[in-house]
Amino acid sequence: MHSVSCESTCAEALEIIDRYDIRALPVVDANNRIDGILSFFQLGEFFIPKPKAPREMRHVLTSIGSIIKALNAEVLNAVDPDRIQDLYVRVGAMDIRSFGKFHVEESVPADQSVIVVGDRWDIQERSLQLGVRLLVITGSLAIDDEVIARAKERGVSLIVSPYDSASTSFIIRTANRINGLIQQAASDFAVDDTVSSVKRRIANLIAPIYCVVDNEKVLQGVFSKSDLLRPSKTRIVLVDHNELSQAVTGAGDVNILEIIDHHRLGNSPTDQPIFFVNRPLGSTCTIVADLFRAQKIEPEPAIAGVMMAGIISDTLHLNSPTSTDVDAEILKWLAPIAGIESAELAELIFSSGSIIISQSPSEVIESDCKIYEEGDIRFSVSQVEELGFDNFWNKVNALREALESYRTDNDLLFSLLLVTDINTQDSLLVYSGIKELSQQINFPSSHADNIFELKGIVSRKKQLIPYVSTLLKTSGIGSEG
Repeated sequence: MHSVSCESTCAEALEIIDRYDIRALPVVDANNRIDGILSFFQLGEFFIPKPKAPREMRHVLTSIGSIIKALNAEVLNAVDPDRIQDLYVRVGAMDIRSFGKFHVEESVPADQSVIVVGDRWDIQERSLQLGVRLLVITGSLAIDDEVIARAKERGVSLIVSPYDSASTSFIIRTANRINGLIQQAASDFAVDDTVSSVKRRIANLIAPIYCVVDNEKVLQGVFSKSDLLRPSKTRIVLVDHNELSQAVTGAGDVNILEIIDHHRLGNSPTDQPIFFVNRPLGSTCTIVADLFRAQKIEPEPAIAGVMMAGIISDTLHLNSPTSTDVDAEILKWLAPIAGIESAELAELIFSSGSIIISQSPSEVIESDCKIYEEGDIRFSVSQVEELGFDNFWNKVNALREALESYRTDNDLLFSLLLVTDINTQDSLLVYSGIKELSQQINFPSSHADNIFELKGIVSRKKQLIPYVSTLLKTSGIGSEG
C-alpha cells in the first residue's frame, strides 16, 4: 500500500502513481491517519494550461529544496532551501529591455520569482540585480565564476538544471506541495465490514479509491469499485462446521471448495457442486485422518498427533456418546505414526490446565463457541471441559457477565455455556437470555439462577443441541430478540 503526506510534492505523488500504475493515493498524517485522497485526475487538472489565468499557471507552492530534488539539479548556492513559500516561475526568453516588466505588471515581488534561463548573461545579470528568489540555468550549461559570486553576494539561490528551459519550467511546477489538491475521502470502512455491506454503501458514491481504517482511524488499506467487481480468488474449505453463521466473516462471499464436517446440516446453497463429506462420527479429525488413510497417505508425525488430540478432545477419549467404532479405529491407526499412545496423550491433554483459570472470561466463552439458527432465532452454545467444577464456581459471576456480553454484542436471543466435568461425565449449563425460555428448561437448578445440572450430558452436538431444538419447537417462542 502506497501513500503520501500533505508535505509531499506533486512530483513525488506522480512518481508513485506512474511506478505502480494506480489512479489515486491516500494522503495520511504523521500517525498514518487519513487526511484525504489525491487522484491522478486532480494532478492533471493542476497541470492543464489555463490561458485566462496566466499567473495561476506560473504559481507553485514549494521550497527551493523541493525544486532541487524534482530537477535533480546541481546546487551552486542555496539560500534558506527548506522555506515553503508561494513562488512564480518565468522563462527569461524575452529581450533584456522587456525583462523585469512582468514584476510590475503582475505585482510579483523579486523574492518570490523563479527565473529559468539558458546561457543569456544579460538576463542572468538582471535577475541578480533584482534579487530574485531562484535563478535556474538550464541545459547543464557552464556558469561564469563571476555569476556564482554575484549570486552569493546578492543572496540569490542558483542552480543548474539538466533539462531545457521548457521542461525545466514544467518540472518546477511538479515540486508544488499537494496541500491544495487534496480531496476529502468519500468514505472510510472498517476492517471487518463485509463485502456485501460495502457494495451497498458505495453504490451511489463516486471516488477513485476508498480507505479501510482501524478503530483509531489508522489507514489499513485501500480499494476501488473495480476491485469489488472482480471475481474473488479466495477459496476456502469449511472444516468442522457447515453453517455460514459459524464460519469466518465473509465466507459467503468467496468460493467454498469443500465441506468436511460431522455436525447437523445447516449450510446455505452453493453456486457450484462441491466436495461434501459429512459423517456421524465423534470428531472431524477422524474424517480427515480417514481421508489420509483412504488415499494411502501417511501424515507427518506432528500432524498425526494433532489429529489424535482432536479425536481425544472431541470424544473425551472415546467416552462421549458421540464416540464411534470408527473414532477408536482411526485413533489406533494414528498412534504408531505419531509415536504416542492415545491414553498417554489423553492424560497430557486433560491435565494441561484449566482454560477457566488460564484465559479471561470472554476468551473462555469464545474459545469453543458456535452460533446456531433455528428459523428466525439465533443463539450460541459455548463448551469448556474441566477436571471438576471448582474453577467454574470460583469464576461464575465473571463468566455469566461475559456470556451476557457475548449475547448482546452478537444480537442473539440467548447464549449457553456448557461446562463439562471430564471425570464424572456430567455438565453444568449456564443460560443467558430471555426469561421465558429459561423457565422451560426442565433440568435441575444448581445453586444459582439460570445454572442447571445436566447429569450424563457431555456432547453439545448429539445431546444438548437436539434438546434445545425441541425446547424451541415446544415453547412457542419466536424471534423476539
